[in-house]
Amino acid sequence: MDDMDDMNDRYDMNDRTPMIDCQAVMRRLWDYLDGELSTESVVAIEAHLEMCGRCYPQYEFERDFLDQVGRLRREHSDLGRLRTRLLETLRSHGFAA
Repeated sequence: MDDMDDMNDRYDMNDRTPMIDCQAVMRRLWDYLDGELSTESVVAIEAHLEMCGRCYPQYEFERDFLDQVGRLRREHSDLGRLRTRLLETLRSHGFAA
């Protein structure tokens, strides 16, 4: 799927930034955090996150989660054990893994 498929022909009237809805942002959030989107998609997602009180907290959570996993990977040499501990912690907090 082209990363622009979630965008339509709606634009912010002030700067002609393509508008994207919450559902589309959530579908593309991991790709955004991994730096795998086109410049136009990044601009549209960032514009949405700046003004959306529902999506921004989810973005912060996922960004912080990835940052912490990255930090833990650098600190631990046994990645298999780290993965097991991470999955156990997620399950204990109600996340299916």
